[in-house]
Amino acid sequence: MSVADEFGARARQMSQKAEELEQAAERAADPEERRRLKEKARHLQEQSRMATEGRGIDPM
Repeated sequence: MSVADEFGARARQMSQKAEELEQAAERAADPEERRRLKEKARHLQEQSRMATEGRGIDPM
């Protein structure tokens, strides 16, 4: 597997995890938990976008 393939696979995984976090945020009853989950999802989406654009992945 090439490096580009690995980045693509990682970007897809991050995007999928971000979607799961968004869904969990929608179900969260606690406003602080909802905010935390949405922020985490936003961060993962940004990392996924950066990886897709070829700028690599920031460590959390």
